[in-house]
Amino acid sequence: MSTLFLFGMPGGTELIVIIFVVLLLFGGRKIPELMRGLGQGIREFNRAEPQLNMRSSRVSKKRIVRKSRRSLKNLLRKQIRKFNNFRSGIIT
Repeated sequence: MSTLFLFGMPGGTELIVIIFVVLLLFGGRKIPELMRGLGQGIREFNRAEPQLNMRSSRVSKKRIVRKSRRSLKNLLRKQIRKFNNFRSGIIT
């Protein structure tokens, strides 16, 4: 049996439980900020993807990959820092 069928998409009840847990963990005010950061990361990835698909020399592809990787790492560090600041505010 394929593992795809064992771990399918969550149903309605599972989604409600997941949303409830996320609301409990992050609170209503921080969820839009976290989603905005996720959206920025996806947009950055989508901007970098066509550049990677362009027919160019290996050197320019490596440069594009390095630049995209660097900007994604910086964005991820920024979001992790925001999350840690938020989490420390909840715990203390």
